[in-house]
Amino acid sequence: MSTGHGNLLRVGDLARQTGKTVRAIHLYEELGLLRPSTRSSGGFRLYEAKAVDRVRWIDLLHGMGFSLQEMRDVLRAWWGAELAPDAMGRLRALFETKLRQTREAIERHGQIESELVVGLAYLETCKVCSTHESVDGCVHCSHDHGMRDEPALLKGFMTAPQAESSARMHPRPAATGRSGLVPLEALGTTSRAAGAADRHERRIEERSNGS
Repeated sequence: MSTGHGNLLRVGDLARQTGKTVRAIHLYEELGLLRPSTRSSGGFRLYEAKAVDRVRWIDLLHGMGFSLQEMRDVLRAWWGAELAPDAMGRLRALFETKLRQTREAIERHGQIESELVVGLAYLETCKVCSTHESVDGCVHCSHDHGMRDEPALLKGFMTAPQAESSARMHPRPAATGRSGLVPLEALGTTSRAAGAADRHERRIEERSNGS
């Protein structure tokens, strides 16, 4: 879009070229991460073409785990350093920390990927299952899944707490009257218990305030 200022970009143009929202561009400016080159006669912010690279730099740091506030602090520390070697040393230490964290994250995600691949391979063999049993049948499944043991991701499902299994097999009947309504005496008991609890809490509060 022509702005009458050479190749300068309006905020909307910058947002479109970087895939950001206008609000995001404004936020970068508020935090001191980005500055317009000038303003038009109508008061519109105008940015140089290199602002596109600046926004991509912000996006890169964000992908490394930096918050916008952390970017602002790092930037201030960089420009506020008295000696260039000190500034570069702090930056090197920061990048080394981020590199270590990134490698650790890659290793964790690699482990998760392996678990998912094995879990999906196990579940793929379940497509041919024609049983009409409940999931209890899966716990004692004799089907050949092509592996000795259940994958770790599935073991948590296969070894559900006994209470859950018992509750499913022997559901507790609800205390209801005719037409599925709760008897009035049951409501009265609940109401009295709730009232007693409220009075007990009020007494505790009064003692705390009195002390």
